Amino acid sequence: MDLDRYLDRLGIEKPAPDADGLRRLQSAQMNAVTFENIDPLLGVVPDVTLDGIFDKIVGGGRGGYCFELNTLFGAALADLGFKAERVMARVRNGAPKGAQRSHLAWIVTVDGEEWLADTGFGGSGASVPLKLAERDVQPAPSGDYRFVEDAPAGELVLERKTPDGWYSLFGFDRVPVRDADIEAANFVTARWDKAPFPSNLMLSRHRADGRISLLNTALRVEDRGGVTKRTVGSRDEMHRVLAEDFALPVDRPMAERIWRRLEALGHVERLAS
Repeated sequence: MDLDRYLDRLGIEKPAPDADGLRRLQSAQMNAVTFENIDPLLGVVPDVTLDGIFDKIVGGGRGGYCFELNTLFGAALADLGFKAERVMARVRNGAPKGAQRSHLAWIVTVDGEEWLADTGFGGSGASVPLKLAERDVQPAPSGDYRFVEDAPAGELVLERKTPDGWYSLFGFDRVPVRDADIEAANFVTARWDKAPFPSNLMLSRHRADGRISLLNTALRVEDRGGVTKRTVGSRDEMHRVLAEDFALPVDRPMAERIWRRLEALGHVERLAS
C-alpha cells in the first residue's frame, strides 16, 4: 500500500488516527472514488487482492464495489494507525431480513468508541462514520441514519430515513471475517445470476453538494436544489456521463461494450443510437 499515492488520489493530506481523521478519510474516498460495477456487468470477476485493487483504483483511476472499495479503505486505515475490524453484512434493501453475506464494511475503534465506517455501499450508504452504540438518529450529509437491533437475526441493522419511513440497508454481526470469506463472496456477487451486479449497471458518486447515481440508464442527481432525473439515451451520452459525471477513465470502446450489454439485458431500446 503506497499511502502517499492513495492520499493523492483522494486529494487530502495525511489525516490523524482520530474521529475527525476517520470522517475526513471516509468522506474523501467517497467523494473521489466512484462506486461502480462495470467489471461484473461485463463478466469480469474483480481482483480483490490489495495489489489488484490499488492498480485499478489508484493507478488506473477506476472505482469499484464494496469488496474493492472497503479493502482499499481498510489498508489505509491500517497504515494510518486506526484499529479496525471487518464485518460481513447481509443486504436488506427494505426487506425484513437479509440474504447472503454480500457486503463488506469496517468497525473502527477510536478512543474506546466504535464507529461503522463504510465506503462501499453505493448510493444510500452513509458518507461519514456512524457511532455504533448510538440508537438515536444520526445525521450525515447523505441523509439520516439509525441502528436497530434485530435480536432474532442476531444482527445490528442500519436504516436510512426516506420520505416513506425508515428503510433497512443491511444487517451485520461480529463473526470474524477471513480473506477467504471475501474472496468467495466476491465471486458469488460478481457471477451469481440472482445478484444484481452482473445484470445491472450501478454507479454512485458523492459530491460536496450532494450525490449523483446511475441505475442502467436512469440518472439521478441530488443537490441543494432538490432531485433531478433523466434517462441516458445513447451510446455517446453514456460515454460522456461515465467519463465526466462519474470521473471514470472509460474510453469509447468500453462505453460501447457497456451499452451493448445493457441492450442485451433489455435495459435500453435496441434502436437507440
